[in-house]
Amino acid sequence: MTGRNRPGRRPARTPGADPEDTPPARPARERTPQEQRDALIGYAFRALGQRALTQTELRAKLEKRSDDPDLIVAVLARVQELGYQDDAQVARAEGSRRGVGSLRVRQTLKRRGLTDDLIRETVDARDPDDEAQVVRDLLARRWSSFARKRDPQASAFSFLARRGFTGNVIWPAIREHVAGLPEAEDLDTPEDWNDEE
Repeated sequence: MTGRNRPGRRPARTPGADPEDTPPARPARERTPQEQRDALIGYAFRALGQRALTQTELRAKLEKRSDDPDLIVAVLARVQELGYQDDAQVARAEGSRRGVGSLRVRQTLKRRGLTDDLIRETVDARDPDDEAQVVRDLLARRWSSFARKRDPQASAFSFLARRGFTGNVIWPAIREHVAGLPEAEDLDTPEDWNDEE
């Protein structure tokens, strides 16, 4: 690549050439307000095309691109008017996620900047029976890995709690699952642990 001009590099000066002969770099043209607005809307559409964003998340992204608060408000209003950004839709999608409990949904929506009313509405819309069934399914699927632990019930509880399920959903499901185990798979009792040490 020697002797060639690579993109982003200045061409080498010709020996003996006067540096004053090179033309000055052309200053960047200032964007018009309409061009700034169009560029920011384009950026907002690209960001929303990658992932559904809350208003708070989109605002944070736009603030990195522009320091004009009025322009940011106008762009947010426009993408919402066109239906590309809707906090209620983001909340519904998060609320319908399988494999996570209400606590995780609440925590995620709070972190993503949604209002307390919308968070409460989303969590209240979740079916407690469906959540209990998800916990039972997870226990059935994962029990063999929990059973290898010293305290399978504590391991199961910890796993499910990290997924955002509450104790009043987890413990009944664990008790039900353990009661349905064959005799050979009964859990070790604390007395049995002393024999292992």
